[in-house]
Amino acid sequence: MGYRVGFHVSISGGISNSVENSKRANCSAFQIFSRNPRGWAAKPLDSADVSLFKSSLAASGIDSNSVVVHMPYLPNLSGPDGDMYSKSVATLAGEIERCHVLGIKFLVIHLGSHLGKGAENGINQLVKAIQTARSKSKSQTMVLLENNAGQKNSVGANFGELRKILDRLDGNTGVCIDTCHAFASGYDIRTAEGVDKTLSEFDDMVGLKAVQVIHLNDSKGELNSNLDRHEHIGLGNIGRAGLSAFVKHRDVKKLPIIMETPIDEKRDDIGNMKAFLELLA
Repeated sequence: MGYRVGFHVSISGGISNSVENSKRANCSAFQIFSRNPRGWAAKPLDSADVSLFKSSLAASGIDSNSVVVHMPYLPNLSGPDGDMYSKSVATLAGEIERCHVLGIKFLVIHLGSHLGKGAENGINQLVKAIQTARSKSKSQTMVLLENNAGQKNSVGANFGELRKILDRLDGNTGVCIDTCHAFASGYDIRTAEGVDKTLSEFDDMVGLKAVQVIHLNDSKGELNSNLDRHEHIGLGNIGRAGLSAFVKHRDVKKLPIIMETPIDEKRDDIGNMKAFLELLA
């Protein structure tokens, strides 16, 4: 199998439009939000749109296991009990069910912040959130824990915390590695040696078999900056050599690779796809 690679694409005008948007950028994998990511309210999925999404995807040649839904921005699944936490868990339950209706296998979640209550408390809350949300659906959607950039009070920036979370959940949980986040949280992947060391450490602590999806992003922040700012492929502080070694790694090249790169005066998705292909040279 060749590389399965693409972008986070728009669902403007209907989720079914995401398939055409992905094809326009030459994608063989893509990621979407299932609803408006910046609000709590979610419009119910339209059955005609769902049917059109499924038929368009089937006709596109893109494997359904290369399509990923990302959680909205507002939920904090690691926060203390309260109204915000309850709404966050309800949103996760809703997204798991929406993935089920759409026939999408993977749901990537941000792990959130413990808000000063300590990492252990944050992990407890996150595990409880996932278990509670799952209990409300018969969906077999796999929840993927996304490593974060190590911002203050965040949960899941280091590989050890990911292992602790996975140990307390069932086998239907995996990991999404974000290269920008890993670099910003202190994992030096600027060289082939650094990539090998980082992925070997991940394999020892978590197990590379847990990784189901890659978020391939360069970093505007420096190593260990804890700054979650994505940059175009090869134009950031990770750079072309590190990202090339990363995507060529035997355990990475078989996974869906999603770029969440900017669209600006420097480059658009077509330009970043070209930059990705140059990494393979």
